[in-house]
Amino acid sequence: DVQLQASGGGLVPAGGSLKLSCKVSGFTMDDYGIGWFRQAPGKEREGVSCIMRDNGTTNYGDSVKGRFTISSDKAENMVYLQMNNLKPEDTAVYYCNAEKAREGSWWGQGTQVTVSS
Repeated sequence: DVQLQASGGGLVPAGGSLKLSCKVSGFTMDDYGIGWFRQAPGKEREGVSCIMRDNGTTNYGDSVKGRFTISSDKAENMVYLQMNNLKPEDTAVYYCNAEKAREGSWWGQGTQVTVSS
């Protein structure tokens, strides 16, 4: 079974950093697009960053470009999201996601990130 487990959230002051981790299992990372999403209270879930399946290209949402970095360690089945210069508007529950065309999309449980002003 495809499983994803996110961790690393917490409370940080504005300008601080956090590194989220997502442990993946049950699939080969090369075969899936893997990404991070977030959902703030009262708002829809939005894409933060992803690693494309075909060529490993990374993409970022406009609001996090230059501040967040997605990476992966295939040997350890881990995906990371390094978040720097955090802002209060980054406060949300962050989710990792794996997706494969024509097969489906899988979500891990969220990890709360709270940025104080």
